[in-house]
Amino acid sequence: MSSLGGGDDMSSASDLPFLGPRNNLELQEFGRKPRHNVSITLGELLKRLGDSAEEKNQVLELGSHSNYTTTTPSSFPFVLSFHNLTYSVKVKSKISLPRWLRRDDKDDELSSDNNMKVLLNDISGEAREGEIMAVLGASGSGKSTLIDALADRISRESLKGNVTLNGEVLESKLLKVISAYVMQDDLLFPMLTVEETLMFSAEFRLPRTLSKSKKNARVQVLIDQLGLRNAAKTVIGDEGHRGVSGGERRRVSIGIDIIHDPIVLFLDEPTSGLDSTSAYMVVKVLQRIAQSGSIVIMSIHQPSYRILSLLDHLIILSRGHTVLTSPPSSLQQFFADFGNPIPENENRIEFALDFIRELEGTPNGTKTLMEFNKTWQRGRNSTTSTSSFYNGPKPSLKDAISASVSRGKLVSGATNIDPNVSSSNVPKFANPFWVDMVVIAKRSMLNSMRMPELFGMRFGAVVVTGFILATIFWKLDNSPKGVQERLGFFAFAMSTTFYTCAEAIPVFLQERYIFMRETAYNAYRRSSYVVSQAIISLPSILVLSIAFAVTTYWSVGLAGGVSGFLYFLLFLVASFWAGSSFVTFLSGVIYNIMMAYTVVVAVLAYFFLFSGFFISHDRIPPYWIWFHYMSLVKYPYQGVLQNEFSDPNKCFVKGVQLFDTSPLRAVPDALKIKLLQNMSKTLGMNITNTTCLITGSDILKQSGVTDLNKWTCFWITIGLGFFFRILFYFSLLIGSKNKRR
Repeated sequence: MSSLGGGDDMSSASDLPFLGPRNNLELQEFGRKPRHNVSITLGELLKRLGDSAEEKNQVLELGSHSNYTTTTPSSFPFVLSFHNLTYSVKVKSKISLPRWLRRDDKDDELSSDNNMKVLLNDISGEAREGEIMAVLGASGSGKSTLIDALADRISRESLKGNVTLNGEVLESKLLKVISAYVMQDDLLFPMLTVEETLMFSAEFRLPRTLSKSKKNARVQVLIDQLGLRNAAKTVIGDEGHRGVSGGERRRVSIGIDIIHDPIVLFLDEPTSGLDSTSAYMVVKVLQRIAQSGSIVIMSIHQPSYRILSLLDHLIILSRGHTVLTSPPSSLQQFFADFGNPIPENENRIEFALDFIRELEGTPNGTKTLMEFNKTWQRGRNSTTSTSSFYNGPKPSLKDAISASVSRGKLVSGATNIDPNVSSSNVPKFANPFWVDMVVIAKRSMLNSMRMPELFGMRFGAVVVTGFILATIFWKLDNSPKGVQERLGFFAFAMSTTFYTCAEAIPVFLQERYIFMRETAYNAYRRSSYVVSQAIISLPSILVLSIAFAVTTYWSVGLAGGVSGFLYFLLFLVASFWAGSSFVTFLSGVIYNIMMAYTVVVAVLAYFFLFSGFFISHDRIPPYWIWFHYMSLVKYPYQGVLQNEFSDPNKCFVKGVQLFDTSPLRAVPDALKIKLLQNMSKTLGMNITNTTCLITGSDILKQSGVTDLNKWTCFWITIGLGFFFRILFYFSLLIGSKNKRR
């Protein structure tokens, strides 16, 4: 078996008993694949596929077919250059005592300069197509900040300096189309398989004009490139579900962002948290991506000897300053020229990082090393220039992109980039609104169906609550006590629908960072996400509403027959819809799950208080009446009451029943009849034991729920649901910004 690449002295995978079977197979796979100077792009492989049935059965393995490789670089190679990048943030001052309580005024004020912390200080360099540039340094050195600066994740107003591609300043919109950014955390849907995860990414990032078979072929090629063939049918997994390994999960995270074969790939510590073998395989994958015609820029904490052999260029930072810029092969020469040669048998990168840490503890810090690095770089640049990287005249950026697209890169909406059109007209999204919406809905439903326990718990809570209410309020009569009990049932039933919706809080909070990652580089529109989430909530809302209505309506003995049941069901649907929308909006505003639960429970309690059950609206103080009309519980509560007591011919209090809610309820009926006769003489009207004294209309007036009719209440409840969905959209628009300030 051949060595595993990079010139490392390493035993075969079969000689490594500490590896699991899957890692062993993956290492063998990496070892069998020959290393080429330049690999064919995935897009070129894709172009070899047609839409015929025979072509659907083709099996593609990147690097395993010699006729799919080339040894000549692209005619218009890309060079990403950055010059004098400087970035500072304002540090909040410590809370101090008022001036009159201080003993002295020594630290009375801090200048604006002292309140600023420099994260990047005059950083310059360049990254080339076909190479991996690694940013190294200790924690807090500025590695991730530099990656964010290059990836346009820092506000242009805050970042000084410039970033260019082939000498032209990169506009934010164009950079999003031609690049990808892989976050440090693996943000994936746990119940989707590796293949499904990549396929959904293809649906988002590849245009609708590309056939289903070609998208699937693109995914299969990517699975082979990432070394994930053995795990393709395995779910991602989470704490409660066994899934792929950490290294495989990291490669899937890389795959979903390179599905469109970007020209520039940024990665924030892709090997963090991985064992040495998994980390090596991840960087080996990145080497293949670079060799396919991409610029790969990554931050890494402390690479192993084997990983170092895969890197092409290093930038080492110390407290926001560049202290070393060099290819790995030149590290020994650099430190020898500096006067601190690397000892034999010493790991080069460990020596460099340890030496820099030692300098950071000295009075002068790394100033001497920084000055030497500048001098050393000037000497190297006098013999090697960027222009030597080009063969022939230097092309424009648009020409270089067009040439790259023609070779199969950027399999996305960017394939129609016109060299004569400004980047402001570059398509922002690969697919139309409705395609994004359908794909998001399909993915969410598939992930949810594989975790039925979540909906099962919510369904069980609704059914149990309905059963308890049905048994407590069993077959209510039309007596005065029955009226009070009906009012209590409706108030509790309507508020319960809203409290049940609180269980939906974790849904978006768990997806929040996935959403932010995908929308950062225009995988889909925020509006598509909001609409799709609203649509997929409707089936569960309908099921919960039917379950609650069937459990309680006839058991409690509510009025109205079939038409009354249908109206009661409509109001349950409207209540669940409004409650779900309200909770979804709060989850978009409040990021902490415990705080979100606290706020939801508190606000719903206020809504219940001002619903009109405890105090009618005409008795609410004027300075609180606005909250009464904002209450989500008010409108469904008022609507179901009107549905129940809308029959003007139905009597709820007759004759002696008038005394049932008074202290006279315990006196004999004969005495009550005499009291009625005396009241008749006093009032000048005939009141007998069968005379109807209070009808449904009277109850509605006494309850203060006659200001709006039932259909108005219904549409207001529906409208409030849409209102909170719109607010949810704006919360995403404002709160999901991925740029530092």
